[in-house]
Amino acid sequence: MTGALANIKILDLSRVLAGPYCTMIMGDLGAEVIKVEAPGGSDETRRWGPPFKEEVSAYYLSANRNKKAITLDLKSEAGVEIIKKLVQESDVIINNFKTGTMDRFGLGYDVLAELNPRIVYCSITGFGETGPDRHIPGYDFIIQAMSGLMSITGTKESGPQKTGVAIVDVLTGLYACIGIQAALLERVQSDRGQKLDISLYDSAVSALVNIGSNYLMSEQIPKALGNAHANIVPYQAFQTLDGEMVIAVGNDHQFKAFCDVLGKPEYAQNVLFQTNPNRVKNRDELVPLLQAVLLTKETAYWQEQCRKNNIPSGPIQNLKEVVQDKQLQARNMFITQDHPTVGRIKLIGSPLKLSRTPVQMKHHPPNPGEHNEEIMNRLGMTQTTN
Repeated sequence: MTGALANIKILDLSRVLAGPYCTMIMGDLGAEVIKVEAPGGSDETRRWGPPFKEEVSAYYLSANRNKKAITLDLKSEAGVEIIKKLVQESDVIINNFKTGTMDRFGLGYDVLAELNPRIVYCSITGFGETGPDRHIPGYDFIIQAMSGLMSITGTKESGPQKTGVAIVDVLTGLYACIGIQAALLERVQSDRGQKLDISLYDSAVSALVNIGSNYLMSEQIPKALGNAHANIVPYQAFQTLDGEMVIAVGNDHQFKAFCDVLGKPEYAQNVLFQTNPNRVKNRDELVPLLQAVLLTKETAYWQEQCRKNNIPSGPIQNLKEVVQDKQLQARNMFITQDHPTVGRIKLIGSPLKLSRTPVQMKHHPPNPGEHNEEIMNRLGMTQTTN
C-alpha cells in the first residue's frame, strides 16, 4: 500500500514549525522528505524545551516524523553542489530562510529551475518576498500581533492575547502544503514547476475571515470578545455548577430548543431575543439570564440535554481529558512510534483519513544527519561536508 503522494520527493531546508509542519503532512501522505540541516542539527526546535527525553525535545518531535535527515554546510561550495544534485531528482524544495538568503547561497529559483524545470520551489518568509518589509524576519508571535489576530483575542480586561499554540505557523504550513500540491497538479498539464511565495503575514490576515470582512464592510474596528462571537449569540463559554462548557447556538430554531432545555421558553418569545440580529444587539441583557440558569446544574447534565435536543455544545477539556477522549482514540489521533534515541514516543496523529491511500507512519522524527550515508550513497558520493 502506498501513500497518496508516493513518488513525490521533497527537499526540506526549513526549520522551526511552518515549513516542517508542511513537509510532515506531505510525508504522512507518502512523499519522501529529506530534511537538511547544518552540521550538528540547526533546527532550533531541537533545543526548545523542556520537556526533553534523552535530549530530544517534544517540540521537535511534533513536526518532523516521516522524514529522513542529512546535514550539509550550505555556506560551502560542496554543500551547495549536493543540494543541486538533490534538486535534479526532487519534485519540491522548500525553505524558510530570510528573503535573499537562498540567492546568496547560489540556490535561488532561477538557478534551480535551470537544473530542473519541473521543480516546485516554495519560499516561506515572515512578510513575503515583495513589499517594503520583505527583508524583515518574521516570527509567529510578532505576526499574531501585527495581523490583528491578537487585537480580537482576549477580553477588555485581559487586553490582547495570543493563541495558545503558534497558530500562524500552523496556518502558513497548511497554505504552503495546499500551494505545493496545487503546483504539482498544474505541473501534470504544463510539465513545468513554479515558485511559491508564502508569508506568515499574508496567512495570518487571511485567517481574519468574517472579522476582517466585518471591518471591510462597516469600518468599525472589532473588539475582543473573549469566548463570545461577534456575529452570533449565544455562542460562547458559560460556567456551570461544576465547570465550564461552550454553547454554540447557530440559528433561531436552536435558540428556541435551548430555551426549552433551560426551562425558560419565554426567552425565545421575547422580541429582544427572537432573532439572531436582535440577540447580538441585546447580548448584554440575554447572556446573564442564560448564565444564571446554567449555574444551577453540572456540565454533564447540560451536555446530555443539549445533545438530546441537537444543540451544539461541548465541555472545555484540558489536555489529559483530550488524550483520554474515546472519540479521538477511535480516530487514531494519538499514536506511538519507536525512536532510536528515546525509545517509544507518543505523537499526535494525522487528521487526514484517506480510504485507498491512508496516511502511514513510516519514519520516526530523525536525529541530525541520521541518513547522511544513505542519501550520499544514492548520489554516488561517499561522504557529506559535515
